[in-house]
Amino acid sequence: MHWYIGVDEAGRGALAGPVCVGAVLYPSDFSWEEAFALVTRRGAPVLRDSKKLSAQQRETLFTYIESHARLQHAAAFVSAETIDTIGISNAARQGAAIVVAKLAARVAQVKILLDAGLSVSKHWEQESFVKGDERIPAISLASIVAKVTRDRHMDELASSHEVYGFEKHKGYGTLEHREAIAQYGPASIHRLTFIH
Repeated sequence: MHWYIGVDEAGRGALAGPVCVGAVLYPSDFSWEEAFALVTRRGAPVLRDSKKLSAQQRETLFTYIESHARLQHAAAFVSAETIDTIGISNAARQGAAIVVAKLAARVAQVKILLDAGLSVSKHWEQESFVKGDERIPAISLASIVAKVTRDRHMDELASSHEVYGFEKHKGYGTLEHREAIAQYGPASIHRLTFIH
């Protein structure tokens, strides 16, 4: 049986916190419709980018991914410091390599499907897709893993960095966040190359 690994990232454009790369491994005969039926009110289930789902819908899908016997998933963070050092695109690719390694799949049995801009080592069979999280089930599920894992992480960071309000904007460049940076200066988890 052939297997697929979907890979996507969350937090690429944030001013603070890591970029998170998520991955989901599933067999070629897996039916994604069952998962997205959980968050579809009317009509046939459709693939959705994680950013176009509510937080509750993402949590529902994440729970499904975690508990499904035929799915494996993993996530990897790449820090703000690393992003500042090597750039966001290289950091996201580094995260993709880490997360695929975590799944411990055999190269000969797997094809990796990535959202555009991501890639892994050339010894993997791989293909990238523009708007892959809206077109390719494996990437769509990976986007859920990346987004939920990163959002939870930013919620945890909010308690030790209260002045920035990470629990509200997850590190993205809202007016409130930019005003907090102007007033209190950047924290160690801010991406200095993004805020200057």
